[in-house]
Amino acid sequence: MTTNVTWGQALAWRLRRQFVEPAAGGDAVSVARRLCGVQAQVASSAELATAVRQAEPRPGEIGQALWHDRTLAKTWLMRGTLHLVPADELPVHCAALASLRFWEKGSWQRGHGVTAAELDAVIEAVPKALADGAMLTREELVDAVLEVTGDLHLREALTSGWGALLKPLSILGELCYGPPRDRKVTFVAPSAWFPGRAGRPLSAQEAGVRLARAFLGAHGPATPAMFDTWLLRGMTPKAVLRGWFRELEPELADVEVDGQPMKILAEHLDDLAATAPSQAVHLLPGFDQYILGAPRGLEPLLPAAVRPRVSRAAGWISPVVVYRGRVAGVWELEGDTITPDLFEPVPAPLLDAAVTRLRALVA
Repeated sequence: MTTNVTWGQALAWRLRRQFVEPAAGGDAVSVARRLCGVQAQVASSAELATAVRQAEPRPGEIGQALWHDRTLAKTWLMRGTLHLVPADELPVHCAALASLRFWEKGSWQRGHGVTAAELDAVIEAVPKALADGAMLTREELVDAVLEVTGDLHLREALTSGWGALLKPLSILGELCYGPPRDRKVTFVAPSAWFPGRAGRPLSAQEAGVRLARAFLGAHGPATPAMFDTWLLRGMTPKAVLRGWFRELEPELADVEVDGQPMKILAEHLDDLAATAPSQAVHLLPGFDQYILGAPRGLEPLLPAAVRPRVSRAAGWISPVVVYRGRVAGVWELEGDTITPDLFEPVPAPLLDAAVTRLRALVA
């Protein structure tokens, strides 16, 4: 039997599952675990995305978890973007994504100015450079790769852009961020940086099922295509995607969201059906998972007319004002002044309360 719910209910359920309404998240690791990772392309946005989900935010907590406790990992994962994920879940993300091997496509290699042979040389050289617990800046890592390969042409490709040639190494589990040195990024081998956290090796099938299950627990109800958009911008081979969801099927329930067929974990179905639409206002930071976990074309969340104000050029995702679960505006921070720019009316007392809470977090 299919359960029918509205988008108002579904978005309110996501807000609660993602620790937004109420702000009920625990430490940074538990927030990252529930969200299936926190995008960290902009470090301040990742810190704020965590803080807005905590009743008692802890300044400096993410740095402590990354560089001292080593309970968080920072590396390129979903969609080839930087994320914070629990260190003990890094092997899950890597096992699923590494099986997809998008970097082997000729179009990807041509777009980044390398041949298949050159990329293979980089993939072979980086683990050697990071062996024995080495911690190298990007410049040092590039020099080490060139020393191994002898191919000076690779310097330009390795130092340009957003670290594109290092992303396959990240997804293969051979590289992640280490602590900054003199304000420079460093890289380490996860096997050395997180000793004993990897656990038993996972198959790509098992890892994909685990990721899909976790995604539905925070970003459901959803379709396999929505999961694929979040994971790899829709590039997961359809047969692989079907295989993951086929194995997960015994745990799933059918739901129609305003007539659109979707899936949710069966254990969450009754909770979703009992959820009332949100009436609250929230200010969420740029690159927030509440936005990134949904496709850009999800009209009930992000109206098409204002989509360019939120999903901007070069992959930039604006900070948003959320009212009734829907994006109702964007906001900017200049100094200590928060300025909302609304797309539709929002109750002034609720907006003022949201601004006041956010001001305390960014002070």
